[in-house]
Amino acid sequence: MKSKLKRLGLLPKLLIAIFIGTILGLTTPRPVIGILATFNSLFGNFLEFSIPLIIIGFVVPGISNLGKGAGKILGITVAIAYISTVIAGSLAYFADSSAFPLFLKAGAVQLDASDPSKALVPAYFTIQMDPIMGVVPALLISFVLGLGASALKGDSIRNVFSEFGEIIARLIEKIILPLLPIYVLGVFANLTFTGKVFEILSVFIKVYGIVLILHCCILLIQYAVAGTVTKRNPLKLLKNMLPAYVTALGTQSSAATIPVTLARTKLNKVSDDVASFVVPLCATIHMSGSTITITSCSIAVLMLNGTPITIGKMYPFILMLGVTMVAAAGVPGGCIMAALGILQSMLGFNQTMLSLMIALYLAQDSFGTACNVTGDGAIAILMDKIKENTIRKKNKVPADTEPVG
Repeated sequence: MKSKLKRLGLLPKLLIAIFIGTILGLTTPRPVIGILATFNSLFGNFLEFSIPLIIIGFVVPGISNLGKGAGKILGITVAIAYISTVIAGSLAYFADSSAFPLFLKAGAVQLDASDPSKALVPAYFTIQMDPIMGVVPALLISFVLGLGASALKGDSIRNVFSEFGEIIARLIEKIILPLLPIYVLGVFANLTFTGKVFEILSVFIKVYGIVLILHCCILLIQYAVAGTVTKRNPLKLLKNMLPAYVTALGTQSSAATIPVTLARTKLNKVSDDVASFVVPLCATIHMSGSTITITSCSIAVLMLNGTPITIGKMYPFILMLGVTMVAAAGVPGGCIMAALGILQSMLGFNQTMLSLMIALYLAQDSFGTACNVTGDGAIAILMDKIKENTIRKKNKVPADTEPVG
């Protein structure tokens, strides 16, 4: 029985946890819910302690490793990937702002655990686990160390932070992710006990529908641009990438899907050297699907809680998402873990809201990852064309001749 449970993926475990949590919330007395709330409090405090470590462990190696490679093509690839991620977040913001008010009542569910009479069942006791630093200092330190390590000729500092990043990845894989189903079970048991869960679930089924539509929209935009630049059929290019999409649905990891993404990108007539450079790089820096999901879910949670949504609040958050998720792609659920810090510091999420965001994001993580990797193929096509044009210009070859390089 244990081995069967071990073989279950994270998504099935989360769905089972949501189901059991809902049943417990309907059938068990308040003391039992209090025990689950106590576990959630302890685990939530540990998560808060881990947030600065996760930021440093992901962002420093991610930025420092960008220094390896080849100058101009590296810079252009990073810029295109970041612009694509920001466009995806912007698309989500404007679409959500128009669509969510049609079915989501602002302030319908107060997700504030500070007043047990109007919110969730409180924990029996808590243990404070103070983070070693705040989120903003962690980000600033990560930028300074990452940029500094990428500028140095030696690999000593880069290797130290790469190994630190591996430690953080194992912390997530071996401790945080295995305990997440219990955490989600406790969240939904508490929400059900206090009568909030069915309203939340009914809202988020519709949110997921909009998120999937937005994933399709951003992929169509990405391949329309790639097809226009290369004068090729964008739908055919997108169709060739479908095996990578399906593989990512199963692995929930952009990094684990690299072999399939690479093969399908080459099928789209991208040169071997460009594909071999761009695809692994974009697997760690291009997060358009994840950005759509996190932006949409965060807007929905804020609206449910009655928090005003403004472009002045959301746009800096979207701009930061593309940076904080760098190198989080290798770990299933890594993107939402990396985003916890800015959800807390920039959008004011409390522990209850963070726990709900984790559950909601991970329930569809595979679709966000699939969108990410499929979009990587479009960036590779663009970069192949840019490289070809650069060679033509250098060699003064007319644009209407056969491809060069």
